[in-house]
Amino acid sequence: MRIDLHTHSTASDGTDTPAQLVRNAARAGLDVVALTDHDTVAGYDEAVAALPTGLTLVTGAELSCRLGGVSLHMLAYLFDPDEPELARERELVRDDRVPRAKAMVAKLQELGAPVTWEQVARIAGDGAVGRPHIATAMVESGVVPDVSSAFTAQWLANDGRAHVDKHELDPFDAVRLIKGAGGVAVFAHPLAVKRGACVPESAVAELAAAGLDGVEADHMDHDPATRARLHGLAADLGLLATGSSDYHGSRKTCRLGEYTTSPDVYAEIAARGSGARPYTA
Repeated sequence: MRIDLHTHSTASDGTDTPAQLVRNAARAGLDVVALTDHDTVAGYDEAVAALPTGLTLVTGAELSCRLGGVSLHMLAYLFDPDEPELARERELVRDDRVPRAKAMVAKLQELGAPVTWEQVARIAGDGAVGRPHIATAMVESGVVPDVSSAFTAQWLANDGRAHVDKHELDPFDAVRLIKGAGGVAVFAHPLAVKRGACVPESAVAELAAAGLDGVEADHMDHDPATRARLHGLAADLGLLATGSSDYHGSRKTCRLGEYTTSPDVYAEIAARGSGARPYTA
């Protein structure tokens, strides 16, 4: 089995619609794909309706969190999307995305980058607006050569000149809310240092004690030594170790199935999730 548990659609900051995403996942030879858009479940219905025969869809989301001034992401799988407390927190994060993006555009303009809010809004469409949409506008305007070049200290990185903080969950609250909604909590790309500061491994241990289910070890932003380190950490803490592409369509260079999760780990995630069940056409 080939299992990819971290992908994004146009419901957040990917370039594939949810229907295109599941069709492309099947063409890529995947058996299981998770839809994990940022802080939203808006793509679920379309993805389920378009699910190709033989492909299993795991519903999820990637939740925006912050601990000690460091931004991090928590993957939530198979939770009840209608559970009110988690739904309310997702809405708070989404509501903050537009004013945050407008503030970042204003900073870019102050820095001389000819990017407009109208341009970013067009690129985002109906998706949850985020930095990748702003980065795409910067590429369109000739400010940077590609999206990844926008995520530097000069521009949009967490410590960048045009960065603006947004409403984010405490990760301990995120784990509690995910579990309370019947879901499974996995720390996304926890040691992706190229994205900026990361929380210490001691925080991962504290999250594990609070109910964290796993860490995303195999990811494009982890080099081989980091992947090995995370697999060891997961074993030491009794956590699941997942692998995923973090696919965003044409917005990033990663391919569907570039990194995958073992069938045994996927089976354990499916067994632990009680808020929703995987869909198979």
